[in-house]
Amino acid sequence: MKQGIWRSSPALAISILALFVALGGSVYAAKKGRISGKTIRAKSIPGNRLKPRSVPANRLKPNVLRGLRRTAGPLTGADINELTLGQVPSAGHADTAGSAQSATDAQTALNAINAVDAKTVNGYSAGCLPGTIEFAGACWETSPSSEATAPVAAAKCAARGGGLPEALQLAAFAAEPGVTLHGGDEWASDIPVVSGANVYGITTVSTGGVIDKATSAETRAYRCVIPLLS
Repeated sequence: MKQGIWRSSPALAISILALFVALGGSVYAAKKGRISGKTIRAKSIPGNRLKPRSVPANRLKPNVLRGLRRTAGPLTGADINELTLGQVPSAGHADTAGSAQSATDAQTALNAINAVDAKTVNGYSAGCLPGTIEFAGACWETSPSSEATAPVAAAKCAARGGGLPEALQLAAFAAEPGVTLHGGDEWASDIPVVSGANVYGITTVSTGGVIDKATSAETRAYRCVIPLLS
């Protein structure tokens, strides 16, 4: 039995030796063929071949994650670029609306740059000057001026930034409490009759809202109507 084992020992020894050589060569080859960062060509590995969370942040290029920060909680003003936001729909034409949540105090302020109290519109102050009262969306003089021809009266009103009132508006103004027209007639702006060059009739309104007419050469008292903007 011992003799049989001895006789087969040389073959067994050779087999064992071959096995060790093979194993040693594989380990040597593995050591020699180990992959390192230097052996990988730049940009040769796509991102989808990396295991998630396998690359720590300190191994990334500085600032590569800038702009990708996400907040765990709700967004704040620091997270929002206001230049990307559109204009608030309810403040269509107001560049500055103070603390106003609605246009309660401004009935019409479409082009108002500052509509806090709508005291100015397009750079003009809104209101009536002393000696005038607001009526029909304009400022009416409370007392008539002395008598003059219609062309002179119209020129005087234009110099004040206004004009003569229309006949029906003047008749309605005469019906307002505390308003009394001139004892005679007052000029209106209506010209119902033109009979020749510089010969025309102009509507007048007297106390009680009576509408009549007079020629342009006659003299009447007048009052001017000035726009709210001054």
